[in-house]
Amino acid sequence: MPAQGKNRRSLSRRLALIGTTGAAAVVLPLTAAAGAHAAAPEAAPQKAATTYTVMKGDTLAKIARTHHVDGGWKKLFEINKKAVGADPGVIKPGLKLSLKAAAAAPAVQSAPADSGWTAPVVGVKGGGYGNSGSLWSHGHTGADFPVPTGTSVKAVSNGTVVAAGDGGAYGNQIVIKHGDGHYSQYGHLSSIGVSVGQTVTEGQQIGLSGATGNVTGPHLHFEVRTGPDYGSDIDPLAFLAQHGVNA
Repeated sequence: MPAQGKNRRSLSRRLALIGTTGAAAVVLPLTAAAGAHAAAPEAAPQKAATTYTVMKGDTLAKIARTHHVDGGWKKLFEINKKAVGADPGVIKPGLKLSLKAAAAAPAVQSAPADSGWTAPVVGVKGGGYGNSGSLWSHGHTGADFPVPTGTSVKAVSNGTVVAAGDGGAYGNQIVIKHGDGHYSQYGHLSSIGVSVGQTVTEGQQIGLSGATGNVTGPHLHFEVRTGPDYGSDIDPLAFLAQHGVNA
């Protein structure tokens, strides 16, 4: 009997060990399962590729379709025409293609270039060059601007005053020599605001219009000459037009 009791105690210990091992076997899978449900760190978003290197067997259509190129293979060809060449059906492995057109540079609006010339009066059109009549022995040598007495008269370009005073039939006049060798003349003024030898700039007020000299009413008589003397006149409005001025 004692022997049987000993055997029973030995069996009990073995069953206890088996039970412990079994418990451990049950717990481990549960722990692993809990780990499987743990939140994974969020992956950073990947930027869409902007270039692609051609591989053997590629076509523009296949590349455009795979990379969702807006406009399909035609757009892809247009973007890479210099690299691909004239035939869109032939692309060589190793060729690097752009998948997107380069962003256009923002348009820069520049101020219109200054021609360096302007009209002698503002807002009034001139005319009458070459007209014949009793007032002119050799035809009308300038353009008349019908403005009231006291209207601001401006230098049409940079230059140096070579005459300022009484001009006979021209009344009070100013003559300016410009850098290109031409001369501009302003006649029938009521007031002169510059003197001989003075440097003037484009658009600077040089006097006021009037009705002095041989006139029938107030206006500005304006001439452009190729030389300082009477008779070297040219069409002043056509001359200004060539310099971008619609006078």
